[in-house]
Amino acid sequence: MAINNHGAGAGGPQWNEARGSGRHDTSFSPHPGWWGDTTVRQHRPAPTPTGGHPFRPVWNQPPPRRHGVLNVLLVIVAALVVAGVLLLLSLSLGPSAFVLCGILALVPLGICLLGLRWIDRWDPEPRGALLFAFLWGAGASVVVALLLGTYVVELLGTALETTSPEVIGPVLQAPLVEEFAKGLGVLILVYTRRSHFDGPVDGIVYAGTVAAGFAFTENILYFGSAVRESGTAGALVSVFILRGLFSPFAHVMFTSLLGFVLGFALSRGGGNARILTAFVLGLIPAMAGHMLWNGGTLVLFHNFLLFYLVVQVPLFIVAVISVVVLRRSERRLTEARLGDYARAGWFTPEEVRMLATRPGRSQALAWAQSVGAKQDMREFIRTGARIAYTRQRLLGGRRDADYAGQERVLLEEATQRRARIFELASAAR
Repeated sequence: MAINNHGAGAGGPQWNEARGSGRHDTSFSPHPGWWGDTTVRQHRPAPTPTGGHPFRPVWNQPPPRRHGVLNVLLVIVAALVVAGVLLLLSLSLGPSAFVLCGILALVPLGICLLGLRWIDRWDPEPRGALLFAFLWGAGASVVVALLLGTYVVELLGTALETTSPEVIGPVLQAPLVEEFAKGLGVLILVYTRRSHFDGPVDGIVYAGTVAAGFAFTENILYFGSAVRESGTAGALVSVFILRGLFSPFAHVMFTSLLGFVLGFALSRGGGNARILTAFVLGLIPAMAGHMLWNGGTLVLFHNFLLFYLVVQVPLFIVAVISVVVLRRSERRLTEARLGDYARAGWFTPEEVRMLATRPGRSQALAWAQSVGAKQDMREFIRTGARIAYTRQRLLGGRRDADYAGQERVLLEEATQRRARIFELASAAR
């Protein structure tokens, strides 16, 4: 069974069981709890490329990080912008009101981040990328929306002279400007974190994190406005319940539609033209959903509770079901791609079941904890997922990074992690 990571082309690593490398036996005793037995078998070296010659020594070299410095600079700049925005809010609201509103805004933010973490559990995105996404949403997207908002309102007011300002502002201007501002952050991640942007789920996570950051700052502004305009606790509580408890995922749902479209386009490969087309197309449902949400009680319904039950709740249920389906697709893809490596001898079938199923992962982590290897097992599982998605990119013909080189490094990392787990398991016997 030969694996050629560039399809029919040459230049990528190949492995061939028939050439004498054989399947390396690195599993524990193969009963149903294969990771639950501390009896370690002697494992042979990993398969070598076709021809019996080892890979060239690149194992100690990390994959090229063309955007490493740029990513750090982007995070720093985004953090400075957030600091500036929060400072202005503090000066505008007053220190005590700002602190109170900030604490309240942490509640819906925490709900959103927990939901996004649940979505991202199968193949976690880099923390640096998620940090930038949040900072962009909390700072830069707010600034962009404020700068563009006045001009867009004037243009819409001129074009729609008979339309009420109450409709132009929240129903038209806000969705157009805010979704564009948030979308710019997702587009930046497409170009700076391309090797970690594998498909729709990644797009949803990145876009949702940007939106969560935007909602955090916007909630502080709305809570502060309630305090400043009414001066009563009742008004603040009412706004907090509506925005923080009834609809914390609103912004996340809108912008995630853009992330889904961008992720889907990236999973199919393509250059800048396809990416920019997907960006424009993805903005359409994001803006439309935002318009529906904002205009529901102004245009369609006059009773908020009716609108909430008839429109908002069903949309949220559909969003959750869609995410569950996408997560299952991720698991199937992981199993299929790791199966390629199992047939070539890099993993045993038992390891594939462990790496590509949730019960297998849970059992492996529980066993590893008992022998002091939980962190190594966690990294082994994460590396397995990265290997699967790297191979998927190779099969899809993506050329935006040295995926063949990354594949070699990841396979060696998995081999080293496995050996480390065996050592710890043997020492614990």
